[in-house]
Amino acid sequence: MDFNDTPEEAAFRQRAQAFLAAHAEPKSAQKESLQKRLSDKEYMLAAKAYQKAKAENGFAGITWPKEQGGQGLAPIFSVIFGQEEGKYDAPAGPFTIGLGMCVPTVIAFATDAQKARHVGPALRGEEIWCQLFSEPSAGSDVAGLKTRAVRDGDDWVINGQKVWTSGAHYSDWGIVLVRTNPDKAKHKGLSMFFIDMKSPGIEVRPIHQMSGGSNFNEVYFTDVRVPHAQMLGGEGNGWSVALVTLMNERLAVGGSPGPDYKEIFDWARTMPGMEGGSLAEDAAFRQKVADWYVRAEGYKLAKFRTMTALSKGQTPGPESSIGKIITANQLQDITHNAMEAMDHFGIITDAAHAPAEGVFQQSHMWAAGLRIAGGTDEILKNIIAERILGLPGDVRVDKDVAFKDLPSGR
Repeated sequence: MDFNDTPEEAAFRQRAQAFLAAHAEPKSAQKESLQKRLSDKEYMLAAKAYQKAKAENGFAGITWPKEQGGQGLAPIFSVIFGQEEGKYDAPAGPFTIGLGMCVPTVIAFATDAQKARHVGPALRGEEIWCQLFSEPSAGSDVAGLKTRAVRDGDDWVINGQKVWTSGAHYSDWGIVLVRTNPDKAKHKGLSMFFIDMKSPGIEVRPIHQMSGGSNFNEVYFTDVRVPHAQMLGGEGNGWSVALVTLMNERLAVGGSPGPDYKEIFDWARTMPGMEGGSLAEDAAFRQKVADWYVRAEGYKLAKFRTMTALSKGQTPGPESSIGKIITANQLQDITHNAMEAMDHFGIITDAAHAPAEGVFQQSHMWAAGLRIAGGTDEILKNIIAERILGLPGDVRVDKDVAFKDLPSGR
C-alpha cells in the first residue's frame, strides 16, 4: 500500500492545516479542553462560528454534491480533513450527528425544495439536527420501536417516547423513525420523518449522567403533528431509510477518542508497582499493554484498507463495524485497568486531585456508552458474522409476524 498523498491530496492537506491553524487551538495535555473552559452558551456560539468558517472556506460537506452546497470531492478528502482536525481542539461536536447522519439522509430522500431549505443552514452552522431512533422498550432492536404515527388528513400525529437522543436539547430539527402500520412485520411498518424540534407536543428532558454532564435526553411526543410532505422515502420504507442513517452513524462513531495504550504506559512509568519499581515494569501489566498495542495496530491497518478503498472512489462496507467494537471495548478495558491500579485514588474524578488529571476516570464513565451508541456490540458482531464472514443469519421467529401480534411486557 502507498499511503503518500497524491499532489492534489497534499495540496488539500496543506489548505486544511492552514485553516485549522487560523481557526482552532492545537490539543494539549496540559490545557483544559475548550468545552470545559467555556459555558454551554459560549461553547455553542464558538461551535457555530467554527462551522460557519468551515463552510466559508470549503471544509464543510466535503463529499456532498456541489448543488447542495458541498465540495463534491472524493471521500478520501474528508478522511484527510478529519486526520488534521483531530489534532485540534475544534468545537465540532454539536454538528457531528446532524452533518454526519441526519442531513445526508435528507439529501438522499427529501425533495429539491426541502433540500434547498435545510441543507445550507445546517452546513453553515445555523441549524442543528438530532436523530430520534432509540426507545426504552426496544433496546438495541431499533425495529422494535413503538412510537406511533397516525394519518390525519395532510398530517401525521405522533405519540410516543425516544431516549438517549444526543443534542436534542439544543437541536432545531430531527429525523424520527416511527411505526405507521402495526399490522405489518416490525421492519416493514416503519416510516421516517424530519421534524421541527420546536413543534407543539415535543418535550425534551435532559438525562443527568454520572460524569456530571447532560448530553443526551429523553424526548416525549404528545399529539405532535408533522406534515405528510416531511416523510422521507415513502410510507412503510422507514427501515430502508434508517439503514442509510445507521451506516453513516457507524462510520461516524467508528473511532473512540480517549487514552490509548501509549497514554496508560507513559502514566504507568510514574506509578509504583506491586513488587518494587514502576507499574510499567510489572510483567502482567506489560502483557496487557502488548494486547492493547496489537489490537490498536490491527485496527490501524484495517483503517488503511478503508482509506485505500476511499482513495479509489470505492464505498466502504460493513467492515466499519469492526473498528467500533475494537476501540470501544479497548477504551473501557484501558480505563478500568488504570483505575484499578490507582487503588482508592481511582474513585477521585476531580482533575485537580486525581492521578493523570482524572483522564482515565472521566473516560471510563462514558466508555461503556460507546459500546451501545451506533449499534451495540451484539448487533455489530452479527453484522460482521453475516456480512463479512458469510455465516448463517440468526434465526428470527418474528420475521413474518405482524408487529401488533408480537408478545410484549405490560
